[in-house]
Amino acid sequence: MSARDDILAAVRRATGGAVAPGRPAVEQAFAARLAAPRANLVPERGKGTPAELLVRFIAESEAAAATVARVAGRAGIAAAAADYLTAHGLSRRVRAAPALKDVSWPERLGVAVEYGRADADTPVGLSVAVAGIAETGTLVLPSGPASPTTLNYLPDVHIVVLETARIVGSYEDAWSRFRAEAARGDFMPRAVNWITGPSRSADIELILLLGVHGPRRLHILLVDVQDA
Repeated sequence: MSARDDILAAVRRATGGAVAPGRPAVEQAFAARLAAPRANLVPERGKGTPAELLVRFIAESEAAAATVARVAGRAGIAAAAADYLTAHGLSRRVRAAPALKDVSWPERLGVAVEYGRADADTPVGLSVAVAGIAETGTLVLPSGPASPTTLNYLPDVHIVVLETARIVGSYEDAWSRFRAEAARGDFMPRAVNWITGPSRSADIELILLLGVHGPRRLHILLVDVQDA
């Protein structure tokens, strides 16, 4: 037997992969798990009322060096983003996710907005999160035409829109929401990005540096939307 055969045989023994007529038992178990997913352990910090989860999400996000602003409705997104850029003296050239094409950008704001993928020269990326995890202050951003992944990593400044109704307690809750929306006809993304705070690393001499492999700044716009 080749080394590959040895490895596959060991996997079969460990997973109980006895062959059923026309289909290995391990495939049957996998299909059953997909059809009825079982939740893993959810810690207490991942539980609470919507109001408690909102407060915890903000606290955890800020603890991870992100900044947070509350916005009263989608109509306030453009002004809130412009205010943040002005307050920090940042570029007013923004590349936004196509999912935000319904947001109006009045000329008086002085912000130049384009839609689509970011590139190496994009100074500010504006994305939409489909969920926020209160447990850790984590944003959940799927890949797809309406939500290019490059917006999450290439710009030096990352602004993320998150509806408060989409804040959940734990990672398990976020996956459950994905599955429910997929069952209603929404697509299951090819990739899901989980982002907690701006990019950072302390690999070199334990000196914490921001922006090592992603944005130096992460600003979250928490949008209150009825019937979200």
